[in-house]
Amino acid sequence: MTLLLNNVTKRFGENIAVNNLSLEIPESEMFGFLGGNGAGKTTTFRMILGLLDRTNGDISWNGETINYDKSHLIGYLPEERGLYPKLKVRDQLIYLGKLRGMSKHEVDSELNNWLERFKVPEYIDKRVEELSKGNQQKIQFISAVIHKPKLLILDEPFSGLDPINVEMLKEAVLELKNQGTSIVFSSHRMEHVEELCEHLCILHNGDQVVQGSLRDIKRSFGKKNLMVHGDFSVDFLQDIPGVLRYKKVADGCELQIEHEDVSQKVFASLQGKGFVRKFDLEEPSLNDIFIEKVGAAYE
Repeated sequence: MTLLLNNVTKRFGENIAVNNLSLEIPESEMFGFLGGNGAGKTTTFRMILGLLDRTNGDISWNGETINYDKSHLIGYLPEERGLYPKLKVRDQLIYLGKLRGMSKHEVDSELNNWLERFKVPEYIDKRVEELSKGNQQKIQFISAVIHKPKLLILDEPFSGLDPINVEMLKEAVLELKNQGTSIVFSSHRMEHVEELCEHLCILHNGDQVVQGSLRDIKRSFGKKNLMVHGDFSVDFLQDIPGVLRYKKVADGCELQIEHEDVSQKVFASLQGKGFVRKFDLEEPSLNDIFIEKVGAAYE
């Protein structure tokens, strides 16, 4: 079931939140949206779900518009937590599960499995407001996937989680993807998208500045990163033609080079200078690509 966006625009008065966005999200793959606050990620998700009307353009999933009749096939984790703070976890999930067509027995079974997986089975009869922000996020995630959706939309799913729980949630997301769920998620963390996604879209002020497969985006960027560590000063490397950026680090430097052929010049210049401990040519990071395309520092 392919998700298609064709020339989608959303305006709020004079403000353009999403501008002429077109992309294809393949079935059973993970697609990432990158961008800072106000980039248009959440607005795009809400238009896909039909929570916001489009100003222009078309959105279809398997050739049809997403509406309430398809809600049992879709999971959504919003950036803002949408759980009822006074309800107990079990009561809340039973209510939400029934809205998706599940029986009470099915909800109980799935909920127990997920709570065990996330190592919080003792929270089943606690009110949501009694839980930490990280554990509330786990319950919010369970509410989005308990009915085994075919399309899962996750808006900043790792927000509020410590590194251990981030890894736990990543494993769960990857397992759902491997089971055939199409997953769309947003993040302002480059490394999460780089690790998880085959395809991505970078939005900036509503505009699509980069879109395609992660592999093709990196290859087309041209510039490479080169790590050099040695038992001698490597400051002279910054003067080699084709070296675009030089950053001094412990035991050496990090270089951004114009293209991979420059690495041969760098390697040749190191001969006879001393012992080289590390010489590693890497693809550009998403952070490098984002900075160049958006023209702003990104944390």
